[in-house]
Amino acid sequence: MLFTDRVDAGQRLAGALGHLREADPVVLGLPRGGVPVAFQVARALGAPLDVIVVRKLGVPYHRELGFGAIGEGGVRVISDDIVRRGHVSEQDVASVERAETAELTRQAERFRADRPRVGIRGRTVIVVDDGIATGATAAAACEVVRAQGAARVVLAAPVAPPDAVSWLRTEADEVVCLSTPRAFSAVGEWYQDFSQTPDEEVVALLAQSAADPPQPAKPEDVEVEAGPVRLAGELALPEGAAAVVMFAHGSGSSRHSPRNRAVATALNAAGLGTLLFDLLTEPEAADRRNVFDIEVLADRLTGATAWLRTRTPVPIGYFGASTGAAAALWAASSAGTEVGAVVSRGGRPDLAGSRLPGVRAPTLLIVGGRDTTVLDLNRQAESALRCECRLVVVPGATHLFEEPGALDEVSDLARDWFTLHLTPQEP
Repeated sequence: MLFTDRVDAGQRLAGALGHLREADPVVLGLPRGGVPVAFQVARALGAPLDVIVVRKLGVPYHRELGFGAIGEGGVRVISDDIVRRGHVSEQDVASVERAETAELTRQAERFRADRPRVGIRGRTVIVVDDGIATGATAAAACEVVRAQGAARVVLAAPVAPPDAVSWLRTEADEVVCLSTPRAFSAVGEWYQDFSQTPDEEVVALLAQSAADPPQPAKPEDVEVEAGPVRLAGELALPEGAAAVVMFAHGSGSSRHSPRNRAVATALNAAGLGTLLFDLLTEPEAADRRNVFDIEVLADRLTGATAWLRTRTPVPIGYFGASTGAAAALWAASSAGTEVGAVVSRGGRPDLAGSRLPGVRAPTLLIVGGRDTTVLDLNRQAESALRCECRLVVVPGATHLFEEPGALDEVSDLARDWFTLHLTPQEP
């Protein structure tokens, strides 16, 4: 996975951290490069942002080997075992600690510019860096944050080698990493732009976050007009949302579907708006035949799209599940350029039948590897589509993606597809 820059990495990482929104977290960026990434995460989660200033205490004759770390507030973490095995004297410990404390104080004062530290005692804390090489600094940050009273420590980074991630899972309560390439030599090789982050940028981002606290996307109960029918829905538009995704629910489901709501949360965390709404009224949903009337469902979705266009001018995408995927593709086939992208989760695109060749929107088909019948139907639909299309099989997943990590993978795939096709891309 290649990132354009730290802004892109932060937006993608935010999508993978969407499940922590309800935990009311604090986001801490490791200076300097981790702060631009953390800024995007904090804004997407509606969380306060601060910097985590940590200084590793290195063995005098082998600086890469840390015998401890210090953090603000007088936090001091020492490995007595390394001190003993490294034959580090008390005088050496005191000397290294004095020098690193002075640097820690200088950095903290420089970055915060008289603002107090954000309190983390008893909170869920997300420690963010722009990438992890050995993991030593990240591990020290986790230790310091825990010593400062954090109730739960989550370490997040766009990229890291697999062995470092495995080790860091023993240091943090949770590790979220988007890419763990085996052929890893340096963090910068996974960025198109990995230019140095100056102190001034760190200062500016922290000041901006403090002056303009991020507001999470709060879903608004709406009545969606779909032709003559009024349908219950929830519209969430994060601040500055570049696009909005409409959810077309499948057979026997509704806007309350926990799976679609989980995906919507991940999209919101990545800065995308969402509209969850029912395609059928309650009396209509009671008649099972209506669930498979794809033409009616597609007409409802088309009408709802016209209604949404009156609420926001940003690009629109469709996310469909089961029979809702067929409705999304049917509607997309008649919507021209109105629909910018379509994602199907465990869908029945085959039910769109003869309308498939008319779809122009880039389409992503996601199917569980153990959902064999639906997988075959998606392969048939893929061959009928004439638009940009990709079929992704989630190994080991069944129709509802209930297996650990399966729905998270769906969310990541959907986020990346919509971000690629609905939001402006840097040249």
